[in-house]
Amino acid sequence: MLPRLLLPIIGGVLILLIVDQCYGKRKWDYEPLSIETYSTDESMLKIAAKVERVGRGAYAISANIEFKYTPDDNTMVEAMAYRSTSGDENDYKIIPLTIPKQPYVQFMNNHYKDVVLPNLGGCSNLVKFDDKFEPPWPQDTYVLDKCVANSDGFPDMVPEGYYKVNFTIMNPVDWGFILIVKITTKLV
Repeated sequence: MLPRLLLPIIGGVLILLIVDQCYGKRKWDYEPLSIETYSTDESMLKIAAKVERVGRGAYAISANIEFKYTPDDNTMVEAMAYRSTSGDENDYKIIPLTIPKQPYVQFMNNHYKDVVLPNLGGCSNLVKFDDKFEPPWPQDTYVLDKCVANSDGFPDMVPEGYYKVNFTIMNPVDWGFILIVKITTKLV
């Protein structure tokens, strides 16, 4: 029999464990299936990416981006997201998880800072900043080395299915990627 003094402590620990399991945790897993990159002018920007298996049932994305131009006030960023229950190309429907077309500095100070850096900053040499992005974007070769996004900035709950994201940066060169991932409900 447990001493009476330990019962409230054990009860408190159990409540903390239950709250920890229920509060604000991602309730889904993802598997990147493919990534296709594109550039309309490889003399200005060359990009290559691939999905790599890094363990049993674990996948990561690696990429090289040779950035040889300076984005300006006319450079725009946009991302469109689609969902399919079957994964069939004809089954994809647009969903509201998009980044509306916006100037790249606005993107940098919002989505890049809040989503890209928390998920990819630790496995890459992408530009990092604390408060506000100050142009210009440095011309360099950026490397993402077996990045596994922890999903910071994403919804806690997402319906199962196949998701396709078309991310594009436009002007003076159009480039980006199309990423397809499979989402499954996370087993506790």
